[in-house]
Amino acid sequence: MNPRDADASRFAGEALANGEPTGWFEPLYAAASGGEAVVPWDFPVPHGLLPEWGRGVDGSGRSALVVGCGYGRDAEFLASLGFRTTAFDISATAIREARERHAGSSVEYVTADLLDPPAEWAGAFDLVLESITVQSMPLSLRAEATRRVAEMVAPGGQLLVIAGIREEGADVDGPPPWPLTRGEIDAFATGGLRPQEVEQLSPPTNPQMPSWRAIFTR
Repeated sequence: MNPRDADASRFAGEALANGEPTGWFEPLYAAASGGEAVVPWDFPVPHGLLPEWGRGVDGSGRSALVVGCGYGRDAEFLASLGFRTTAFDISATAIREARERHAGSSVEYVTADLLDPPAEWAGAFDLVLESITVQSMPLSLRAEATRRVAEMVAPGGQLLVIAGIREEGADVDGPPPWPLTRGEIDAFATGGLRPQEVEQLSPPTNPQMPSWRAIFTR
């Protein structure tokens, strides 16, 4: 195990043992806020597969939603492209720190639960970015999480999914993350969304760790 993953693994294991599959995010961020843990996805730059996708993209006059935004690195990137960006996380501590880290940002940071999002978000966003969030949930919640992500894309909008790769039938023992299979990626094509592009790419920042980058349109 990568040492950076140790704290997340510990908190996730405890939450799962207590029957709280999404209950580990706030304790992890709270511990990290006090200098007692490391959030393994806390990097100062957006996900490595975002910058290439963003070349030539003009978000002016368009809205974007970032799912499970953490400290806001991806949200700030979308805002830099001109998107009117909303970003949410289930962890209130993560949202508070995102606001502090990006003081003066145009991004609207909101505490919300992917499995029970605000009703007004349904069909409301021209771009929805789901990066590494669904794969943090156990298989029993994947279908609901996937449906919730998809339903927030507006007519004519796009869904961009970035996730680790898991082979069909591979074990999902131990704590998350459990990367997505091709079948789980294809499952985002629901409610009128259609796949436009599904690729396996290696982020320049981590060439040894190929990931899915999939685009769906409604």
